[in-house]
Amino acid sequence: MVIGVLKEWATKKVGLVPSVIKKLVKKGYIVHIETRAGRTSYFGNADFEKAGAIIKKRDEIFKTADILISYTPIKKEECDKLQKGTTYISLFKPYIYKDVPKRLKEYGIIAFSLDMIPRSSIAQSMDVLSSMSSIAGYKAVLRAADLLPRYFPMLITAAGTIKPAKVLVVGAGVAGLQAIATAKRIGAIVEAVDTRLETEDEVKSLGGKFLKVEGANQATDQGYGAAQSEEYIKKQRQMMFDHITKADVIICTATVRSTKAPVIVTTEMVENMRRGSVIIDLAAESGGNCELTENNKTVIHNYVTIVGDSNLSDAAVVDASTLFANNVYNFLEYISDENLKIQLDRDDEIIKASCIAKP
Repeated sequence: MVIGVLKEWATKKVGLVPSVIKKLVKKGYIVHIETRAGRTSYFGNADFEKAGAIIKKRDEIFKTADILISYTPIKKEECDKLQKGTTYISLFKPYIYKDVPKRLKEYGIIAFSLDMIPRSSIAQSMDVLSSMSSIAGYKAVLRAADLLPRYFPMLITAAGTIKPAKVLVVGAGVAGLQAIATAKRIGAIVEAVDTRLETEDEVKSLGGKFLKVEGANQATDQGYGAAQSEEYIKKQRQMMFDHITKADVIICTATVRSTKAPVIVTTEMVENMRRGSVIIDLAAESGGNCELTENNKTVIHNYVTIVGDSNLSDAAVVDASTLFANNVYNFLEYISDENLKIQLDRDDEIIKASCIAKP
């Protein structure tokens, strides 16, 4: 069974790292990796060869791979290179790019989208979204601290006392909780808001203050935030206006699978924030939690810096690549039998959710 790893075009990550390749080769897989695939993630061709991989050109990867791996799916114009019957593992985001499953099926591809894996106990070791969100939440705070023209911690100096920065985290999922913990560690006063009231204890355990709005629709059975009514959103905005306009930093992480991200930070709120304040919007790809967010861009509005970045995990690309590779390894372990053959058990919860295309 040949595994092919493609060089990425939209991320600095690499699909497999040497430590995981060693384990796959030991199990009997042959691993082909595109030349210079690890250049932007600080792994050289020699590192992969030492782990047992074989360096190949891109076209050869398409021709020889039984299982194809990439973090970002290949571009549309390369789909003709896919070999019928190939198993392709990636993050296809079918809830955003709705035509992808049909297109892959037409090419005869068996496709597994790792971002569709349910957030259940048994699937934790394969949960790519949690792995990447944890890094993104951490890096979001560090990015904000770098952009904020103030200190994060309180400082008492001979020249006067500096008050601590106020950080508001929107969404207390994996990214949000990591952001809370990071902001507290570097001395900020932290508040958080989430429609899932069960996250209140987690926020408090990390030293944050939980802002509560009654009447929220509860989380989905897979642990994602649920879509909220217009009445609830209106009440939430009224309550949050005062907190947002007093915040120095806002970290936005709230997403709802299959729909546009809820707009929580309005233009009016931004225009009432202090000059120099910073918003880091991790929900940018699905529209953003801030009304002024532009994906993959930094916007300055009324002296407030708004960073739209859904791929902040790239800021810790070595660890991000390693965690992703571990997620892929655990997923392969789960869906393969002792002969390394892929099992398509449609009654299995994880396979059913993640398999978005099959001939």
